[in-house]
This record gives sequence, C-alpha cells and structure tokens, in this order.
Amino acid sequence: MDFGLVLQTDPPSSRVVELAQRAEAFGFTHVWVYDSPVLWQEPFVILGRILAETERITVGPMVTNPGTRDWTVLASTFATLTEMYGPRTICGMGRGDSALRYIGRSPRSLQEMADAMRVIKGLVAGKPVSYNGREIEFPWVERGWELPMWGAGYGPKALDCIGRMADGFILQLADPQILEWTMAAVREGSVAAGRTEEAVVGCVAAPAYVGADLAHQREQLRWFGGMVGNHVADIVNRYGEASSEIPKALTDYVRGRGEYDYSHHGRAGNPSTEFVPDDIVDRFCVLGSVSDHIAKLQTLEGLGARQFALYLMHDAQEETLEAYGRHVVPACAGSGDWLAGLR
Repeated sequence: MDFGLVLQTDPPSSRVVELAQRAEAFGFTHVWVYDSPVLWQEPFVILGRILAETERITVGPMVTNPGTRDWTVLASTFATLTEMYGPRTICGMGRGDSALRYIGRSPRSLQEMADAMRVIKGLVAGKPVSYNGREIEFPWVERGWELPMWGAGYGPKALDCIGRMADGFILQLADPQILEWTMAAVREGSVAAGRTEEAVVGCVAAPAYVGADLAHQREQLRWFGGMVGNHVADIVNRYGEASSEIPKALTDYVRGRGEYDYSHHGRAGNPSTEFVPDDIVDRFCVLGSVSDHIAKLQTLEGLGARQFALYLMHDAQEETLEAYGRHVVPACAGSGDWLAGLR
C-alpha cells in the first residue's frame, strides 16, 4: 500500500511545504491538496513549491473540478509542472463541491467531468483533442508521458464513469463495506469498457488520528462525516433514499442533516456536522492506536485500496504524521529498515 498526505493550503504556505517534506522523509509517495481557491490559497502555486523542495513525492489536487478553471488552463498547469520537475504530478477530478458551491455555482455534470478528464489528459500527453468544436494541442509538450487521472465519486453512475475512464478511483471515506461495494462497481465499469478489473487503482482518502482518547478523536474528526454528507445528500436526491442501488450504510446517517456552512468546511469543530453519529466517525475515519490503524488499513488493502491518503486536519498533526512514518507506513509497506536513520 502507498501512502498519501492530504493538506489544506492554509497560510502560511511554508507550513504546507514543510509537512510535504516530512511526508516524503517518512515514506509517503503522494501529497494531495484541497482545491477551493476562495476558502484556501491557490493550490497549484504551492504544489510547484513542494515539487521544488522535494525529490520524489508526487503531487496533485484532491480534487479539482471542471468548473473552476478552463480545462486548457488546468492542462497547461500540469504540463508546465511536468516540464519543470518531471512526471511527478497527478490529477484528482470530481464534479465540484466546496469550490463551486461556495461561490454560488453548482457541481458540474458527470459528462462534463468525463470530458474534462479526456481533454486534460490528452493535452498533457501532447495529443490533439476536440475542445469547444475545435481540434487543439500543446505544440510545446514533449510527448510520451500521460498524467495519471483519478476520479472521485460515490454514486453508481459516477463509479461506472470512473471505471470506464480513469486511472484511479478515490473513495473519500474508510468504511470497508462501502469500499467493497464501490470497488466492485468501478471494476464492473472497467470491464464493460474493455479494460481489466485491475486497470483502476483504488485509493481510500480519510482522516486518521493516532491516540488513546477515542472520544476526543471523534470530536476532532466529526467534520469529515459532514463533508461526505454533502455528496451523499446529492446521491439521495438523485436516486431516492430507498434506492436499492445505494447501500444503506452510506445513506442512513444524512437524514438529520441540516444546512451546511462551507466557511467551516474540512475543519475540526465544524458546527454543521453535529448530526454525524459516533459510529459514522468510526467507520469513515481511522482512529485508535497504531495497531488499530494497521489492522484497518490492511483490511482496506484486501478490498482493493492500493493507497491510503491521510487527511491531517486535527489537533495532533505532528504526532499522527510521525506515528505513521515510524510505524504504520513501514508495517503496511513490509519493511521499516529505511527508517533507521530517523530514529
């Protein structure tokens, strides 16, 4: 299993770069950042600095969307970073949540998401693509490398789209039951498109908090159930609460959901997430001791997760990152010898 670190681009940006450097030293392979340019600093500027200040880490948004920027701008940004620092970028793509809703716009359609993935990936590879009725390409791109394109989603149609088109699947929660259902749907879509079941890399992205006080951990991570609830509410509105296509484990808890205030999005203590029960926090996040984390991640890996992307938004960032670097990453990667120099 690979490990990623998911960060918000809060100022000072130097802190984001520092955490990325520590993640690389601890054996993480990816650093992901939120992409909501009003709520946080512009991510791609900071990603460029991370690439300049690290040697191996792969960076990208978790997730961007088709509506905030023109697709050619996104493609040019990725292609430029690749020319400057080599093939160390990745694109997580969704329909858009906080980035669009906070400025009074709606998430884009699945068709737009699919089209954006096609256009961006093609342009970065130096291929001609059809865009706005014209055939365009980047004449300055060196051909031969393709940007990994990972899609995020929960509903049946989104999972089918990701299976058919994407290189990776991002599930933003760590519930084994839901991972099993979503991975099966992604694999079904992949096979239907003439690809293999293993063509799409599975990634679980969720908050992790290492410690002994479970009650405190739950309060620090309850925000995540509210964030996921925004997407689940969209699914319920589309398919209906009693739909047999959606597992009840994913939909039942949003019944008590009220208005959501995006000004607290992704932050501990978010007052819009009081409806999230403890059992959802336990299922969606990774809590407890080091051994608890290792056991849950091994279960997720057995169900198809090839990366765990750790959201680090709570009051024990340094402690959790170090616990992962010294214990969890080596245990799940199979060897801790390379960490000897850090002890």
